Amino acid sequence: MRPPPTIVSIGNFDGVHAGHAAILRRAGQLAGSLAAVGGTTVLAFDPHPLTRLEPDRTPARLTTFEQRIHLLTQAGATTIERLQPTADLLALTPETFLERVIAKHNPRAIVEGADFRFGKDRAGTIDTLRDLCQPRGIEVHTVPPVAVGLSDNTTVTASSTIARWLLHRGRARDAWAVLTRPHRISGTVVQGDRRGRTIGYPTANIDTPNLIPADGVYATLATLPDGSTTTGALSVGTKPQFGEHARTAEVYLLGHKPQPDTPNLPGLPEYGWPITLDLVGWVREQMTFPTLQGLLDQIERDCTRVANILNDLTTPPTRNTNSTQPHEATA
Repeated sequence: MRPPPTIVSIGNFDGVHAGHAAILRRAGQLAGSLAAVGGTTVLAFDPHPLTRLEPDRTPARLTTFEQRIHLLTQAGATTIERLQPTADLLALTPETFLERVIAKHNPRAIVEGADFRFGKDRAGTIDTLRDLCQPRGIEVHTVPPVAVGLSDNTTVTASSTIARWLLHRGRARDAWAVLTRPHRISGTVVQGDRRGRTIGYPTANIDTPNLIPADGVYATLATLPDGSTTTGALSVGTKPQFGEHARTAEVYLLGHKPQPDTPNLPGLPEYGWPITLDLVGWVREQMTFPTLQGLLDQIERDCTRVANILNDLTTPPTRNTNSTQPHEATA
């Protein structure tokens, strides 16, 4: 018995950015017009195929697969299937790969971006897909690239690559524009060097699978285990004020000042609890100070700046979804 007809889209979908959202909007429209009662099915590679093909070139994760499920569902996907990039799967020819997709998902249409590639050695292109689908009665729809205006008055094509490029340069608000929401860092609070509590600014060190942005200080909106939110000043870097250290991400939660030698928050253990940070804005670069008091004075200014950024929070620049090919910075 054949499965109910669907509209299919295939890719990595890391970040679920403005371009992905456009693909899913088109897929949703087609599900209605083509009576695809199975809705929209997303086939998402996880982990990235480069983890097997070229591990040294594997990009940092914008989103975990669990985060992608949530975001893809919000964007209109009915079903999300994880594609494990096994050696057998990556060795399939474009035609064999497509035949497996058709047998399992019964697509009435496949929706992709113009740069879609599939099959062994990425040999299949969007034209290959059309040639294979046409005799099988399956429509192929290409969604134009989505242009995004940035704060420096440049325009880029929405992509996972450009989102990572921006975050690696500390451009939190521009990454927000590409992703259509703040970049999210979710993880677990782990033990650090416990220095912050000795100077009046206890921080939560975060172990996370998500991409950590460039070294610096950021304004964040933190979500705590009970679902409440609070303002956070996130510091990313090697703590140059105190000598050589491993790179860390640690957040000071404004408005939460526990006493020395107590857990960060009442009712929680010192470590092992989950926290989520939405990266809202850039504050400053990492730097050193001639005295500890100089550092403390700067931290106070940072906290004021973070609070102001959150108080003045507005949406990023309007996204333009026309098909004009913009300039795109490369990673």
